[in-house]
Parts: sequence; C-alpha cells; structure tokens
Amino acid sequence: MATRTKKSSGGLLPLFGLILLVQGFGSAITEAVWDTSFGVSALLREANAPAWADPAVGVLGCVLLAVAARRRFARGEA
Repeated sequence: MATRTKKSSGGLLPLFGLILLVQGFGSAITEAVWDTSFGVSALLREANAPAWADPAVGVLGCVLLAVAARRRFARGEA
C-alpha cells in the first residue's frame, strides 16, 4: 500500500512557483513587446484584471520559490 510522504509533495511548491514566475513575468513581457498574452495572465486579461496582475502573478511565483528554498535549507538538504 502506497503512502504519501512530505517528500513526495515537497516538489510541488517549487514547481508551482516556477510556473507562476514564467506565466506572470513572461506574459507581462510578451504583452509589452508583442501586444499579446498567454496562460494564466491571458485569462486574467480576459476577465478585465488590472495591468499589474501579470507582475503580481510573477511575484507570487518568486515568493513560492523563496518559501520552497527556505524549507529545503531549513531541513538541511543541499
């Protein structure tokens, strides 16, 4: 019988952080340069979210990556 451990779900936080980082800042850059957006930010744009929503998604990704790094180094993993 398989059991879930904290280690198996521990990789999800950095994954979600990376996805949000790319979606947020990547969409903000493509919106500025090519006047188009993609992914989560495109959905936010269609929902009439303010222009600062794209960078906010990227910042949230950075926060998740920082939390994941802090947890990893707090446990002593290198």
